[in-house]
Formats: sequence, structure tokens, C-alpha cells
Amino acid sequence: MKPLSSLPVEELRKLRGVAFDLDDTFLDHGRLVTAALDALYRLKSAGFELFAVTGRPASWGAIATHQWPIDGAVTENGAIGFFRDGARIRGFDRLLPEEREGRRAELARRVLELRQKLPELVPADDVSGRISDFTFDIGEYQKLPRDAVLAAKRAAEALGLAVMTSSVHLHVSLDRADKASGFLRFVSDRFGIEPTRARTSYAFIGDSDNDAACFAAFRVSVGVANLSGRQTVPPRYRTQGERADGFVELADVLLARDA
Repeated sequence: MKPLSSLPVEELRKLRGVAFDLDDTFLDHGRLVTAALDALYRLKSAGFELFAVTGRPASWGAIATHQWPIDGAVTENGAIGFFRDGARIRGFDRLLPEEREGRRAELARRVLELRQKLPELVPADDVSGRISDFTFDIGEYQKLPRDAVLAAKRAAEALGLAVMTSSVHLHVSLDRADKASGFLRFVSDRFGIEPTRARTSYAFIGDSDNDAACFAAFRVSVGVANLSGRQTVPPRYRTQGERADGFVELADVLLARDA
């Protein structure tokens, strides 16, 4: 990984926007700090397109799209998106409503079986706001040992569930999306941006395992200094600052590109 300061100006000038993770990237230990929100407003004022791309629930994405100066949000690791339609916020799901309901019922059945096998797994606080997945707390309010996380992943996969981990949660789902494929499908369908073009037109910044697909997909991929996990493909650049400070650092670099 190279320092963010080494990112060539010619690469910066190709960018039309930023896709960003929330926990431990834009948020600082789960909190929205003034400097990060100010950076969003400065980027938006400069004409950048902005998208939250997160493992957090659909309910968070709807609120973020409504309240923040962003163009949309892709939540639940790529499965559910939100965008502005005039004054309203609308959801985006590649499944028809009846298909989603059937999948939710089957997911609930398999999650019950998983919890019976591993009663030590604790559901995350944000489960009630989710549509496509179920999430366990492995680092937000309790720290689950790595060997216990690996055992939970193996048990979930044996039940036919897709599994993804972030710095705070273990996600299980019957959807096979990831953050990269979900974002690329979202901007293609809603904004008409061809996926190959989107890979070079947006920077992505993140911090953990569930950001790995985006680190691999985007030409300008950035990890904050608190980058964790074992990504098969690491980000190309890394900030000096951790969490929100790292996000602000990227914003400052982008805003200085024409100076």
C-alpha cells in the first residue's frame, strides 16, 4: 500500500465521486463527528457524487440518504440501495417483493438453526432494521474471539448461508451480493453509469474484510490507517489518519486536486 499523499493528480482528476464505508471509516467508533460531516458537505459543494456503501441495515441507509448530502446509500453489503426521487427517498432491491419475503422467511429458519447450534452468538442491535441479512455482534459491544468467529462462519456456511464480516459484525444472508457488485449494479440501474466506467470514476475508502471486494474493484481504493482483517487484495493507498480522520484526509486530497 502506498501513502494517500502519493496518489497522482491525474488519477484524482478522473474521479467524479466517492463511495465510502461507515463503521471505522466515516464514523468514529460508531459516532458521526463534525469534521466528517463537514467533509461531506465540502465534497458535495465541489460537485462530487457521494455514496455510503455499508454493511449496516437498510434503515440506516434510508436515514443517511434523507439527512446527509449524499446521492444514495448501498446497505447490507450490497443487497439494498436507497436514492433520492425528488423530495422522497426510494429503495432499490433487485428482488421482487414476493421473492424477498420468501427469502426472508427461509433466512429466519436457517438463522434459528444456527443459533441453536451456537447459542453464544449475540444478535446485533440493528437486526430489526434489516431486510436481506441477519447480523451478530462480534466487535461492537462485545469482542468475540477470532476462533469463535471462524467457527460461526463455518457453521453458517454449512447451512448454505453467505457469510461476511466487518470490524463489528458477522453477517449471514441468502443474498450473494458484496459491496462492490451491489454498488456497481446500483449506479448502473439508477444512474446509468456503466460498471467498467464506475470502477475508475469513483474512489472507495474502507477499513475491513467486507470492503475487500471494493478494494479489488476500484482503481482508486483507500484504506484508513486502522485497516483490519486479511484482505486478499489490499487497498492501493492508505491514509495516515484513523477512522473519520482518514476520511477527512481523503476529502482534503480530492478537494486540493485542482489547486
